[in-house]
Formats: sequence, C-alpha cells, structure tokens
Amino acid sequence: MAAAGWYHRDISQVVVEELLAKAGRDGSFLVRDSESVKGAYALCLLFQRHVYTYRILPDDEGLLSVQTIQGIQTKCFRTLPELIGAYQHPNNGLVTPLLHPVHRPRPAEDSDGEDARGLGHTVPCPPSSRTHIPQQLHQRLQEQVHSSPASDFMGFMAEYLTHHVQDLQGLCHGHPQLRHLSTALATACRALHSEIDFTLAGLETLAKVFDPPLSPRSPAREQGFLSSDPDLELLLSKISTVNHLLSSLEKKVLKSLQETVTRHNLALPSVAMAPQPPARPLAMQNFEVKVGKSQRAALTVDVESGTVTVTKRGSGSLEEVIPHDKILQLIKYQSVQSKVRLVCARENQKSLSRDFIFPNARKREAFCQLLQLMKIQHSNLDEPEIISVYVGTWNMGSTPPPRSLASWLTSRGLGRTQDETTACIPHDIYVIGTQENSLGDHEWVEFLCASLKTLMAIDYRVVALQCLWSIKIVVLVKPEHQRRISHVHTSSVKTGIANTLGNKGAVGVSFLFNGTSFGFVNCHLASGSEKTHRRNQNYSDILHSLALGDKRLGGFDLTLRFTHLFWLGDLNYRLDMDVQDILTHIVKKEFQALLAVDQLNLEREKNKVFLRFSEGDISFPPTYRYERGTRDTYVWQKSKPTGMRINVPSWCDRVLWKSHPETHVVCNSYGCTDDIVTSDHSPVFATFEVGVTSQFVPKEAPGSSPEALACIEWESIEVILKTTSRSKCYIEFHSYCLEEMQRSGENTFQSCDIPGFLKLGWSSKHLPVLNPILPDLEYLGDQHLLLSIKGVESCESYGECCLALRSAIGSTAQQFETFLFHRGEETGSVRGWMRVRVPRGRCGTRERLYEWISFEEEDAEPAAEPPMCPKPPPQRLRSRPRSLPEPATGYTNPAYFIFEGVPNAWLPAPGESSKKQVEGPAGGQPCRSPAGPRVPLPSEEEQWCGRPHCGPPSPSRGHPLSPSRAGHHKRPKSAVLTRDTVGLGDCSLYVAPHLSQLDQVSPQGRGDRQEVPLRQTQQVLEPPPRPSRDVPKPLGKRGALGALDLEAQPPPPADLQPARM
Repeated sequence: MAAAGWYHRDISQVVVEELLAKAGRDGSFLVRDSESVKGAYALCLLFQRHVYTYRILPDDEGLLSVQTIQGIQTKCFRTLPELIGAYQHPNNGLVTPLLHPVHRPRPAEDSDGEDARGLGHTVPCPPSSRTHIPQQLHQRLQEQVHSSPASDFMGFMAEYLTHHVQDLQGLCHGHPQLRHLSTALATACRALHSEIDFTLAGLETLAKVFDPPLSPRSPAREQGFLSSDPDLELLLSKISTVNHLLSSLEKKVLKSLQETVTRHNLALPSVAMAPQPPARPLAMQNFEVKVGKSQRAALTVDVESGTVTVTKRGSGSLEEVIPHDKILQLIKYQSVQSKVRLVCARENQKSLSRDFIFPNARKREAFCQLLQLMKIQHSNLDEPEIISVYVGTWNMGSTPPPRSLASWLTSRGLGRTQDETTACIPHDIYVIGTQENSLGDHEWVEFLCASLKTLMAIDYRVVALQCLWSIKIVVLVKPEHQRRISHVHTSSVKTGIANTLGNKGAVGVSFLFNGTSFGFVNCHLASGSEKTHRRNQNYSDILHSLALGDKRLGGFDLTLRFTHLFWLGDLNYRLDMDVQDILTHIVKKEFQALLAVDQLNLEREKNKVFLRFSEGDISFPPTYRYERGTRDTYVWQKSKPTGMRINVPSWCDRVLWKSHPETHVVCNSYGCTDDIVTSDHSPVFATFEVGVTSQFVPKEAPGSSPEALACIEWESIEVILKTTSRSKCYIEFHSYCLEEMQRSGENTFQSCDIPGFLKLGWSSKHLPVLNPILPDLEYLGDQHLLLSIKGVESCESYGECCLALRSAIGSTAQQFETFLFHRGEETGSVRGWMRVRVPRGRCGTRERLYEWISFEEEDAEPAAEPPMCPKPPPQRLRSRPRSLPEPATGYTNPAYFIFEGVPNAWLPAPGESSKKQVEGPAGGQPCRSPAGPRVPLPSEEEQWCGRPHCGPPSPSRGHPLSPSRAGHHKRPKSAVLTRDTVGLGDCSLYVAPHLSQLDQVSPQGRGDRQEVPLRQTQQVLEPPPRPSRDVPKPLGKRGALGALDLEAQPPPPADLQPARM
C-alpha cells in the first residue's frame, strides 16, 4: 500500500478534484480513504471533465470489491493493487477504464510535512537514478536547516546522505541493518552521553538517599556499561534508566517519609494556612457621567441591593433611586462608544429614557456589565441564561511561570481590557491554553486553581485537562455549575514531523452546559514566516482528526458540531513586512497597517483557514518575539549555525470563535498582559458573554392532553456545489430536537452547465416534514438544524450547514441562505424556504436576561414605550476579519446562485408601480417591506396566539440584541443578491444594481412552475463590483426558489453511470 502512488490516504474531495483537474485526461484516477465507512476506500475517476466516485468496500473476510451498477458481476480482490490492476481493462462497470494514475504530490515545504508513512517503499532504484538521490536529499536537508531547532545535528546527517547509497545497496541485497545510518547517529549523539551521565548520577544519588539497597544501577548494569556494546544501545539504556528514575522517584520519597512517620510515631504538624476569605460581595461602584449637554452627575451601582442611584453634581442631593425591576432596557450606542440610554418604567405606565455619557468606552462597558450582573443575581431563575467565559492562551517558552498571574486572569494590560471596577468579577468558566509548558500536568492545574482562589475567593472545579507533550488545556468552572456540565470529551492531534510528533498539534475539550454545547481547541502550529502553507495544513488536519462532541455528528465539520466553538493558541502566523517597518508602525501604534499584512488575516481572506470565524478587534502590540525579562524590546534576530534567522514581531497568539446563527455571544475584552515577562510571548486573554439554554421542561406534561405536533416544512431547497461531480444527492437532517436523523429523497433538479459547479434542487414533495420532540415555541426558538448534502453513489458529504429555527417560526415560509462547509473548506451554498409551525397553546415565551440590552447605530429619538420585540441593529455584511478595512470587492465564487441569470420572479414587471413592492407573492402571502419587519395578517396573528410576528429575526443578522457583527451569520460572498441594510428586521432580497443590465426573459408557464433560462456569458462569471450602499429597490416577488424547474435531466447511459447505494 505504501508503494502505491495513486493511493492518497485521507484527502478531501476538494483536493481530489484539484488533482484530477490538473491531470486533465480521461481515465485519470486516484484512491483515497472513505469518509463514510471505516476501512473502505473511494475510487475517484475523471471522465469528460467530471469526477465519478465509487466506493471500494471490504466484506466480512476482508476482500475488496467495487460497488458498480446492477448487472455487473461483483469481483473480489485481496489487495487494493490487485483491484486497481483488474479495472484497468474495459467493460468492468466503470465509466472508463483506469488508465492514468495520479500520484501523490511530493511534500515541498518542511520536515514537519514529511510523510513518514511512505518511507517503507523498498523498490530498488534504477542505476541511472541513484546519482540523483543524494543531490535531492541534500537539497531537502538544506531547506530544513533554516527552520529546525537542531540545525547543529543536521551537519552530521549531511555526510550520511552522501554515502546513504551504500545502505540502499545493502537493503536491496537483503541486509536491512542500515549500518552507515547507525554509525552516523552514534556520532551525532556522542555529546548526549555526557549530559545524560551527569543527570543520571544526580538522580541515582538522590534515589540512594531514600532507598540505598534498591539502587537502579545494579552490578550487572555496571558491567554492561563497561562492555563493548554499541553506543546507540548504551545510550538507549541510559535514557531508559533516566525515565525509570523520574517516574519512580516521587513514589520512593513518599514511601520513605510515610515509613519514617510510622516508625517514630510522629504526627505531621498541619501547615498553618491563612483562612480563605468568603466570597467577597461587590462594593458599590461610582461612575462620573454627563447628562444632557453640560450637566454632571454620578451613577452609583449597588449590585447587592439591586439599585442604581443618580446624583447630580453641585446640588449634592439624592435625585433618584432606580430599582432593578424598573429598568426595562439598556441601549448601547455604536456610533458613540461612551453613550448609553437607560429606559425605566414609571408609575403612570409610561417609560422614561435617560442618556448618560461616560468618560470612555471602558467605563460604559463596566457599567453595563454591573447592571447585567445585578439583573442575574436578582432574577430568581433556577438555571442561568447567560454566563461569562474567560479564554486565555500563552506560549510559556519552556520556563516556569511567575508567582502571580493576576494581570492575565483578570484581563488587565494592553488592548481592550477590563475596567478596574469589574476586573475581579469571577467568570463562570475559565479555559486556559498553554504551549511549551514545562510544568507537570497536576502541578499546573493546582497552580491555576490556587491563583484563582487567591484572586476570586472561589474554589474552582476542574472540568477537564488534556495534554499533548507541552501543549495543555485546562477547563475550570464555578462549583455551582459543576452539576450543569455533562458529556465531557477530550482529544488531541499531533501535527509535528510526519504528524507523529506532539511538539506541534492541538488539544481539545468539549462539553454540554445544560442544553448548550461548547468546544475549545488549543493549538500550536508550525513556526517560521515562510511556513504559511504548513500552518494551513495543520489547521486542516486538526479539524479532521480532533474527535470532540456528539459521536452522531462525527460526519459534520468540527466547526458545526457545537453551539459555540472557541479556538485559541500559538497559531504562529507572522507579518509579511520588513522588520524595520514593523518596528516603526509598532512605535507609532499603527496596528491597522500591520493587520493588513497579517498572514492569518490574509489566509482568512482567501478562505483557506477559519472560515466564518470571528475575532475581536486587535488594539494591542504584537505578542511575539520579546526579549525575556522585559516588554520594551523585540528580539527579532536569532543566530543559527547556518546564519542569522529573522523572527519578525507578530500576533502569533490569537483567540477566535464561531457560533451557531442567532445565538448570543459578545466579546467583552481582547488583549495581552504587559507585566508577565518570563517568556518571549505575552499571555493573551479574551472574555465573552454567552447565552445558554437550559434543559427545557414543558409546562404541560407529555400525555396530559392531546398532543399537537409542531412541524418543520420545506417549500424548496436549492444547492450550488463547487464540484465537477454529476452525482445525484440527498439531504440528511440532524438536530437535538428530532428523535432521529431524517433523510430527503434524491434531488429532482440538476444542472452542471457552468464548469466546476453543480446545481441541485428539491421540491417540497421530496423533502421530509420534520416533527420536533417538543412543540413549545420557547423550546424551538433555541434549536438548530444541521444539514448534510451527500452523494447517492458514495454516501459522502459534499457540504454541511447549520440553520436556526427561530427565524422560520410562523405561518408563512421564510427564506434561508447560508454557506456549505466540509473539512474546513467552503464547498458551496444552500438556500430555500422553510417554516416552523407551532400549535396554538404552545406559543408562550419570555424575554431572556440578555435581551434587555440592545444596540443602536443612530442616535434616534426613543419611542414612547419600549417595543414588545427589540429591533435588530442594522449590520453591514462582513467577510473580512474585523480588524481589516473592507476590500474593493467581496465576492469569491460569482457562479453561485446565478445559473438562471436574473430570476424573473425577483424583478418587477415592466411598468409595474413601485407601490406594489409591499404586496406578497402569489397566494396572498405577505412579504416584508424594506422599512422593517412585515406585519402579519389577522389570520397569522390568530395562529400565533394573538402575538404579532415580530419575534424571529432575520436568519442572516444574528441575535437581534447582539452587538454589531457579533455572531453574525453571513451570506455567501459570491451571491449576487444584497439585503436591505437600512431597514431593521428586514430580510427581503433585492437584485444588486449591476444585475439590472442583464436581459430579462418572459417566463414560460408550466403549470405552477416557471422555467428561467440560463444566461451563460462572461459578464455573469466575472466578479461583480461592490454593491452600492444605497438602498436597492425592493422586489415584489419571492424569486426562483419557489419556481425551480424540478424536472430531472435524463441520466447518462447505464454503463456509464456509477452504482447507487
């Protein structure tokens, strides 16, 4: 197997299609591991510019066979090469014989990327090629010298590479001893003997103090050391002794002390410990604010009593005391970062709004955080609805930490930090990720717990500890939350040399907090400015191999398995700029210029890594590479035997996150410390406010009344895949609100007219009606659906996505549109129409604790009364990292959703009055107007138990009360439609201005369907210009999604069609 160049192991479908496209010849093929069946393979074959995938399955006896079309006799083979050889002949059920194998691309970057699994190939080299091997290996060794921390060792290897042909000749003649390699290794490791002898002598001396008769060095070993054994064997023996001593010394010392206590009848005196203070109540906090144009006032927040006191300066008299239950809404202005509006209830049932301006944004955030804490403490809820999560990452540089980690654990230092009034408020969950951590596992955990106990007076509980060599992640939780944690999973992935060494890699932890799933990944990626591609590959390997979360969701992209996924660590991405220019920008604090050349941001721009992740604004200097002992100097030069190596200052240490759509997550701080100087990296912290759900308990017990089921209905689904396959597909539906996975029928519409893209469509008749296990509105509003698009022949996923049910609740179908992901790559887009029907009597809901805080962009006049359903903020659609300026264009795949040219149903008829824009589509169904959420008809309000339909927000806008761009569910960058970003709550679709120039063709009636012709022009395939910020004219029709041509195209001839499952 190792010798088969056409076997590519575990690569993705996207990589397969890229390799076959480069080959370009009919009959080109390769084999990869199957993603759907363990131990199976996928045979990928190129024919007429399309990729056909066949499954190779093992039977009970281990024999392999290809699943082909019916009528072809199944052939079984013992080995994969035998199978491939047999199918190189025609008439075996494949679309074409296997003619041209596509070999694995040779690693081109670094030793970390060397694929050691293929080193077992022992086919003799032709004499003509032997002379080229030393030269090739020397060149590869030279590439590694610049990046390897053991470059001195590489000198010994250079000589071996010159003479390694002698070992190769011996191997070809049946002598596998590799004598010349053993000699070279013994020479290179000679200096290690003295170091080990010194360490070994000290450890043995210490061991003899506690256990003289049982010295590890026995007389036999003394003789062994003096014998003429080979040097390598002696070195291994010494290392084994060191390992034995280190692992047994603690037990010996403990046993000796215990025997001493027992023998002399001693009682160990208890260590005088200072009594731990009880949980400290929060003191009253005062804030200086400005009211109106010039009036000064003081705000006093008393969390314990639940009051806010407003006192005017100058008069000294108490103006007003506002209890917590009278505070209806807190509005934070985005345009003025230091301004806040407090909406309070009065006895006459009319609300009173007051605006306060704080000295800076940090003071405003501290005030809001205290009010949020006050609401939580006085809510009298059995289960929390909002928790605070601390995430920290630090490359410790293989040195012990300082005595105090106070600044790191309390988010103080540089960047967006916590105000001193709220810095010591304990978080509910602490997640600490470290790299190059030389402390023992338990020693590190005890140190963290002791540090938090000193700072917060809380004895935090350990949820999980996962380690991979010096990479560690620790999750700590408040004692009262320990019972709410369940389904804890841990995992690790090695991405070092040949993916077998753990010096680089990742560790992860996942768990459920009541009904909300969390995932945390701490990684240490490949180092070096030139190794961007290797870091991208590390990320991909971690995504695919990290086994976290529900096993039933193992087929989904890791980033979709959790409600909230946080990714932290030393990502090692550097700045692509001259070091002197970088230092100049740092001195001037011109971080935006540096962020524009940050490799992580650039790779995210290319959709190579961290698709649809979010990151807080970076307003702190690069965290690497400092001179140890100070934070005033960057050390960017490192002397190596091969020359001077440059390590430019960079933001290597990062925290990113990705959440399900329409969930609540707010980043409150993101920065680094400036007083922890033991490492060349500065510790980085980020804190989050996260909405969580509890295990829902219905008010009516099941069976107490005739059950009225809720249902999830689909009108149509359209998928665009970036693939050269012609496979028929089906959709799998997964959700915690469903008893089991549901599956659709095969797609009823298919088109591959644009090269490289496959368009699929499903009508309502071929989509299942889903019945959630509970019909309550409050329960369904927190649920999500995971969709997976799978090929009928291969049963492997082409892409997955997540949809929120909240927006679709109602009597009329709502449109959804989102990306498809697979193994960290964007593989397409999906859109359609769905509705979630909730039975009458199950529509009760309540306001969440985090819903009383809203965000406003404009300083508008307040309404007379607080709205029943707060409006979501106007948001710009972002595709770039938040710390970067917007590009000139934001499109990547312009072929998405333009197969049909301009949908006629989305354009008003010629001469149609613009006044009809608020009219609904056919059937009298209303649609949303651009001015705000649509107003339901009376029949709808009746089905919604008399409630106006203003609750569910737009599916692409995140939670209505989340801040701008937080938890934002972006639409595909390549989609040629744009949303009205001015009207609040509007999710109507409009055609971008540049599409108005395309031809319009009158639809041809086919019953209740419309056929929209495809307009294949170069103009369509070119990336369109950036849409205007002006409000586009709205459209009066729903669009082509409700009018898909659902007639299946005729299949290819039977002998050219892959077999179906």
